Amino acid sequence: MFGKLLPREGNFFELFNAHGAKIVEGARAFQSLVQNYDDTSLRARYGHEVDEAEHAADKITTEVNRLLHKTFITPIDRDQIHSLINSMDDIVDLVQDATETMALYDVRNVTDEVLQLSDLSLKCCERVQHAVSLLARLSEPTAHEAALKTCEEIDRLESDADRVLRSAMSKLFREEADVRELIKLKAIYELLESISDRCEDVANLIEGIVLEHS
Repeated sequence: MFGKLLPREGNFFELFNAHGAKIVEGARAFQSLVQNYDDTSLRARYGHEVDEAEHAADKITTEVNRLLHKTFITPIDRDQIHSLINSMDDIVDLVQDATETMALYDVRNVTDEVLQLSDLSLKCCERVQHAVSLLARLSEPTAHEAALKTCEEIDRLESDADRVLRSAMSKLFREEADVRELIKLKAIYELLESISDRCEDVANLIEGIVLEHS
């Protein structure tokens, strides 16, 4: 009787899609921030856009977790929904962390490696959004295959980010004489590479969902 009073299914896929859009908005704003870093007004504008994307994503995450408690039958396993939305939220949180760290550490110049890692982060985030958008259509063979292919692309991008990080660290410790700058850039590099790691976490969760429902 109690179950009949609770909604069935819920709009989880729509909320996943909305969250994916906010992840991309945040990553794109961060990329614009580092590309225009010398312009302090643009830097502030894009930093604000990152914050707005993160706050909006938080609200969606809260709504998903609230809906989990109110929905009798969910379209996929409850633990999968919980893990997926929180892993997605970790991505946009890291984008905001990178933005705030650059401001708090008073980073003066953006290196080529920061630009490369921000570009890879955005590409990973865009593919996360695409993979998530396919979850509602897993009954279609083409969507099933497309989701797995997109997850493989995320894995490759994460490996690219790893290589950029290793090269950046090697260059940093060989060439940077200012210890303060070394500490600042090391923290930024590691944060940016962590974004692709979290995207890979989401890809792994999606792969599991896809294979389970194939």
